[in-house]
Amino acid sequence: MLEMQRKLTAPFFAIMAMPATAMGFALSVQIAALSWLLRTKFNLEIEEIGLVWAAGPIAGIVGQVLIGIISDKVWFWGGRRRPFILIGGVLSSLSLLALPNIGIISSTLGFEGVIAVALVVALLLDLSINVSFNPTRSIIADLTPQGEQRTRGYTWMQSVSGTFGVLAYAIGAYFGNISLIYVGAGLVLAFSILPTLLLEEPRELSEAAVETEGVGSDLGAILSATRPLWAFFVYDLYALGRRLAGIEPEGLTAEIICLAATGLLIAHMLVTDRKPRSETEASNHEFRKIMAAHAFSWIGVQTMFVYFFAFAEFRFPGIGDDALGQIVALSFLVLNAVAAILPATILGPMTTSRRRVHVHAGALAIMAMGYGLGYLFGGSVFAIYAVMGVLGVGWAAIVSLPFAIMSVRIDETRMGLYMGLFNLSVVLPQLFVSMGVAVAVGQIADKGAVFLIGAASLAISALLWLPVRKADATPTDAVTPPSGH
Repeated sequence: MLEMQRKLTAPFFAIMAMPATAMGFALSVQIAALSWLLRTKFNLEIEEIGLVWAAGPIAGIVGQVLIGIISDKVWFWGGRRRPFILIGGVLSSLSLLALPNIGIISSTLGFEGVIAVALVVALLLDLSINVSFNPTRSIIADLTPQGEQRTRGYTWMQSVSGTFGVLAYAIGAYFGNISLIYVGAGLVLAFSILPTLLLEEPRELSEAAVETEGVGSDLGAILSATRPLWAFFVYDLYALGRRLAGIEPEGLTAEIICLAATGLLIAHMLVTDRKPRSETEASNHEFRKIMAAHAFSWIGVQTMFVYFFAFAEFRFPGIGDDALGQIVALSFLVLNAVAAILPATILGPMTTSRRRVHVHAGALAIMAMGYGLGYLFGGSVFAIYAVMGVLGVGWAAIVSLPFAIMSVRIDETRMGLYMGLFNLSVVLPQLFVSMGVAVAVGQIADKGAVFLIGAASLAISALLWLPVRKADATPTDAVTPPSGH
């Protein structure tokens, strides 16, 4: 073990954050370039772009949960997380290299259209990212003690990852998205391999972790933990089948039913939460509330990620493809610059005197307000950049505080499983955005609806975080995971 790891020095935290940074950079490249590439170079329609983006959530559903479970139990190549970070990093780099060459690949294989090849490349990229994303987050918990040092680890993760996310959008804005893709392929490969080989994983995880009978002990418990998301899961299966069958929806009936059913499931959860019969049941209730609240955050965020280009096209008609790509890149640069700075400088210190849940809910409320301002006043490029700065407050919270809230609650021997389960509150809403919101955005003439959807989703999320009980510790607390969680 290196001395910096033994003493938990700043260089150790920086190196430990680099594998997550690699996957975050790959995701930033995808956000900045994929929709732009498919729209401007291959002339795909909004619904087709949504279908390509659906590959990511599908990969997340399978990849993160499965890899989380496996990485908790295996040991090879000197670690339980290391092998998956190395494999995912190499595959992610190769998939990025394939993105600008979708047309060449398609013609070489003899396909008339690019949609099939785009789907395969996007699926491979997302699957590769998901192979690594869970282990890159889990390894931080594996290598840090509970409490202040673990919170420090996740804060460093977001600071380093956010800084390189800003770099990604800066490269896209000033050198073009094609250059960004090639730079990203090299950086992802380097940051996945070199830092991972320097970290020494413990063969045995913390003995403080307790054997539990709650979330994750069997299939029934997993289904119970994801209960607020059942309607999203059913809708995603239906919508994916509808898209693959080529059936065009005539309205938003299925989407409205999905949201109504989700509302009923959440209402039922909040009502039954009033009288939990055991500590295990109370812990599982809290996990379900966090899942529901986080899901609505991602509906709003993913809608912006996937359809921001449509919003920009609508607000700035007649703009050239390269200029549109620059606006998108600079907008996400501003968003990620704020998200890189705030966790360590503002949000983290605020949680020492306030409940993390309240700080998080407040940041989401600011983001909801930002979406509303973007819809009302986003008529100029500089106004859009200012709005993206406001949105960065909520984005900073979304990518940092939920991990801090969860990491002190769970059985450390199942860290990969819990990370995978929690990721369902990201990927199921993402798939809903790719399938359902795509229908709405495609049918509504005013593409400013992208920001209205974001405002409503983040406002709902902020409200849903408030009932989460004070079971989450402040960053300086060292908490033993409660039984059953």
